[in-house]
Amino acid sequence: MRILMHCAIHPGRIVRIQDVATAFDISKAHLLKSARHLGQLGYLSTSRGRNGGIQLGMAPERIFVGKVIRELEDSGDFVECFNSQTNTCPIVGPCKLTGLFRKGLEAFYKELDDVSLADIVGDGRALRDRLPLLELA
Repeated sequence: MRILMHCAIHPGRIVRIQDVATAFDISKAHLLKSARHLGQLGYLSTSRGRNGGIQLGMAPERIFVGKVIRELEDSGDFVECFNSQTNTCPIVGPCKLTGLFRKGLEAFYKELDDVSLADIVGDGRALRDRLPLLELA
């Protein structure tokens, strides 16, 4: 989400992964993997080369937080017992945690589903003020 937020507060600019890594003190290698995945999903437009980088692949009003989080999660298995194929928990069935966790996750995503990237970044000024300035390319 921070990659998308960083691009959203710099509309029309090509952002380097290194800029995002520096701004948020996150591993560049981790960000490259995430940016590639976001690009494959259409959220980012990516370009390679000396003047390459990333920018939003669609309007921030069309990027919904709940959908992004769902698409980026490796699986829907928040806990082991969510996956009947791999579950080895001996108390599955009578345990009440599975249902509680499912309800909690549904409520979590319900809150995120109607929130767009535009909603969370606003006009971007307050966020830009907290981050290092981008170098002009």
